[in-house]
Amino acid sequence: MFTGIVEATSRVERVTDTEDGRRLRLEDGGLGPFEHGQSISVSGVCLTVEEYGDGWFSVFTASETLEKTTLDAVEAGDGVNVERAMPVDGRLDGHVVQGHVDTTTDVVGVERVGEDWTFTFALPDGYERYVAPKGSVALDGISLTVAAVDDDAGTFDVAIIPTTYDETTLAERAVGDRVNVEVDVVAKYVDRLDSY
Repeated sequence: MFTGIVEATSRVERVTDTEDGRRLRLEDGGLGPFEHGQSISVSGVCLTVEEYGDGWFSVFTASETLEKTTLDAVEAGDGVNVERAMPVDGRLDGHVVQGHVDTTTDVVGVERVGEDWTFTFALPDGYERYVAPKGSVALDGISLTVAAVDDDAGTFDVAIIPTTYDETTLAERAVGDRVNVEVDVVAKYVDRLDSY
């Protein structure tokens, strides 16, 4: 489990495509050393550390993961958000993030508002009902609060403070870019219970 509080940004050093998926070698963002088999969130995707060394680690992304996330398009030099799994005695400063990305969506607007930014995203198809004003959503692994939802326009906004902008990959995102989306797991459970 993760919290959506990004610990570091990292750069993809190498991408190796195989018949079964992709292997990514990434900078460790100063979070190492790692252990083989350790869970790590890479832009919101829960992956397993396969190998590691001085200043780097590698993970494998299976074809199903590539179909549902933006990791199908990452290239060497791209930035990613990195978070280690939360320890049992850790603080939950964000919200419960499983690292099980539901889908992707597009950035449709970026506006500077004083010292902050408002990012507007398309409501992801099939997941609209899980995006609620003042609710939680994880975008590229970042725990964010939904500021507003415009059902007519099919969009939602999040307000980004300078710390989040500076310490995550949001500063690199522009209109047209895709991001990973994990909706609040509590909302999904409530919806499931309501269906009985």
